[in-house]
Amino acid sequence: MLITLKRTKGDIRIRRGYGIAFFLLLFGYFVTFYANRQLLNQSAKVEHSYKVITNLEIMLSKLKDAETGIRGYIITKNEDFLSTYYGSTASADSLYQVINQLTADNQEQQDSLISLKSKIDKRISLFPATINIFNKNNTEISDSLINIMSGGKVQMDEIRFIVSNLQIAENKLLVLRNTKLDKTFSSVKVITIISVLLALLLILFGFITYQEENKARKKGVSEIDDYQQQLKKQIDELSKANTELMQLRSHEKFAVTGRIARTIAHEVRNPLTNINLAADQLKTEIFPDDENASSLFDMITRNSNRINQLIADLLNSTKFSELTYTKISVNDLLDETLKDATDRISLTHVQIIKNYTSSICDVSVDKERLKVAFLNIIINALEAMGNKKDSVLTINTKVEGDLRLIKISDNGYGMDEEALSRVFEPYFTSKPKGNGLGLTNTQKVILNHKGEIYAESVKGKGTSFIITLHCAPEYIQEKG
Repeated sequence: MLITLKRTKGDIRIRRGYGIAFFLLLFGYFVTFYANRQLLNQSAKVEHSYKVITNLEIMLSKLKDAETGIRGYIITKNEDFLSTYYGSTASADSLYQVINQLTADNQEQQDSLISLKSKIDKRISLFPATINIFNKNNTEISDSLINIMSGGKVQMDEIRFIVSNLQIAENKLLVLRNTKLDKTFSSVKVITIISVLLALLLILFGFITYQEENKARKKGVSEIDDYQQQLKKQIDELSKANTELMQLRSHEKFAVTGRIARTIAHEVRNPLTNINLAADQLKTEIFPDDENASSLFDMITRNSNRINQLIADLLNSTKFSELTYTKISVNDLLDETLKDATDRISLTHVQIIKNYTSSICDVSVDKERLKVAFLNIIINALEAMGNKKDSVLTINTKVEGDLRLIKISDNGYGMDEEALSRVFEPYFTSKPKGNGLGLTNTQKVILNHKGEIYAESVKGKGTSFIITLHCAPEYIQEKG
């Protein structure tokens, strides 16, 4: 729980950090975008100033070209020079319109342009007059021509003066705009550098955060793994202790049952012997010819013998007996037991599944007694499944060190906890015709072989009997 809480806090911190980083980057993007727009605007204004200055210069140059064309015609009387005049005046007018549009947002320049337009129109209007006077005088230079050309020079000087003032004013704007452009460019450069540094810092922050959280996560996973291993170890130890406790209780119950059986045999058999002797004496000496009495004495004798037999069975099921040892494979012993149970198995719908380990060693056992013990378990399993469909009897053998485990499982009706705790008790049975000594005798045989036996069961799912036997002494010596 604590590890999960730590991870949650770490995740919140990471999300908060990346959220702040995202908004910082977003803010930086908008600032950069705004700065770039300003840079473009300032660049456009600078370009605008250059266009105004350049077009003024070109317009003035076109007027000069027109004058040059007229002068060339007057000097050379070659009309080819007039083509320059015609083209230049048209270009000058077009350039004026362009300049007028470029300076539409500057009232001072607009006022100057109005004056300039008046001067240009006057100057251009003198060009045809100059040509007409020259042609009327038979292409000779006259005084009137000289006066017109002198007046044109004055007008041209005025035009130059206005154009120069316009260029000076635009140059001032150009200087201001270049200054702003430089400042904006410097700002963009600074913002770009800050954005790059911010991005690098965020990358570094992300890397460090990832490393810290990854380290914390690995530590948490390691702690969880350690905890799970400890928990698993404790569960295994608890399961082992529980199994040992069950086995110990089983041993204690078996020992107590044996002591009770011997006590009962001692306390009951002597009175039974006296009862039998007294009944025989009464039958032969006092009522020798009484048929009714004879039948009653026979009843006494039969029931006395029955009690005596029950006591004998109880003693036999709880008393260790001398064993005749034979070395045999557990797998072979189980196969022989199944063969003895063939008739019972054939009457059922039970499927037999054998999961034998091939590396199992031989065991030194009383073969016939152990077969009876196994047979008791198998017959009980067949009866517990009740001939139902999909009945399965599974027999597993397993190696654990010098021990051999046999597990016989069924998928029958199973037992509840109370029945499971009393499964090896004498005379405890759920079968209508059973005497309740079969599993008690099975337990005695296993314990007599210095083995262990215990049961596991789930109500409605089935029961398993687990038997542990030791390897034959020769195998252990060879292994050692």
